Amino acid sequence: MKKSIWIAAAILSAAMLLGGCTKPAGTGTPVPGGNTAESSAENSSDAAESDTTAVEGSSEAVTEPSAGDETFTVGFDQDFPPMGFKGDDGEFTGFDLELAEEVANRLGRKFVPQPIAWDAKDMELESGNIDCIWNGFTITGREEGYTWSEPYMENTQVFVVQKDSGIATLEDLAGKVVEVQADSSAEKALQADADLTGTFGTLQTTPDYNTAFMDLEMGAVDAIAMDVIVAGYQIEQRSADFIILEESLSAEEYGVGFKKGNETLRDEVQAQLEAMAEDGTMTQISEKWFGKDVTTIGK
Repeated sequence: MKKSIWIAAAILSAAMLLGGCTKPAGTGTPVPGGNTAESSAENSSDAAESDTTAVEGSSEAVTEPSAGDETFTVGFDQDFPPMGFKGDDGEFTGFDLELAEEVANRLGRKFVPQPIAWDAKDMELESGNIDCIWNGFTITGREEGYTWSEPYMENTQVFVVQKDSGIATLEDLAGKVVEVQADSSAEKALQADADLTGTFGTLQTTPDYNTAFMDLEMGAVDAIAMDVIVAGYQIEQRSADFIILEESLSAEEYGVGFKKGNETLRDEVQAQLEAMAEDGTMTQISEKWFGKDVTTIGK
C-alpha cells in the first residue's frame, strides 16, 4: 500500500515538473517582468506603427526632416512679392526665398520657408521657431536689434498713388489718407518724420500690402507708403494705373537678420552669399526676378 502511494506521488511530481518547463504555444523566451521576447517585439512594433500614424495624421502641413537632418528655417512675410510670397501653384517663392534656398543647399541643410506675421517676427526669432528673418528686411534703424549679414540690396521707401489722384509731391499728401504695413520700415520712417505725417489727414496701418493695394484700388486710401522694389512689382503684376511719387521717404539697405549674438550662423550664410556673388548665381537669380542685377555684394 505504501509503495503504491509513493509511486503515485512520483508520477504527480514528474507531471508538475514537465508542465513548468513547457511554454504555451505562441510565446517567446521568458523575459523579466513576465513578458516574453516575442511579445516585447510585438509591443515595439505596435508602438512604432502608432508613432508613424501620429506623424501621418498630424494637422501640420510641414514635411518633417529625417533624423540627423539640419534645417535652415527662414521667416518671411508671405504677402510681400517679389521677395517672398505664395505663387499661383500654392508654393512659396520669391527673390529672397530663392537666395535663401540656394544658401541652404550649399550648407547641406534642409530649407524650410516659414511664413510669419510680420509684427510677430521678433517673437518667432527669439523663440527659435525661425533661424533668421529674410524678406526685404531693412537694416536701417534696426542695426542694434539683430546680428546682421552684410547688405545685399539697396531699397527706398516711397509713396504709391492713383495716377489720376492729382497727387504729385509729398506736399500733396496733406489731408490725405495714407496707409502703411504695421511694423514695417515705411512705418518707422514715417514715425521719424513728424513734420510730414503731421500733414496727413489719417495715417493707418494694414497687416499686408495686398490689402493696401485693394484699399487703394477702391479709393479707401489715397496713398501707400512702402518699399520701392515691392511697389514696382505690385504695379506691374496688377497692370493698374498707379504711379510712384518721385520724392522718396528714405533710403535703406536689405540684409538677413539673425538672433542677436548668433554670429556663427550669420558667418556661414555670409560666406555662401559672397560665393554666390562671385560665381554669378546671385546675378542670375536677380535677373530672373528684376530683369537686371540689383544686388550689391562684391560691387
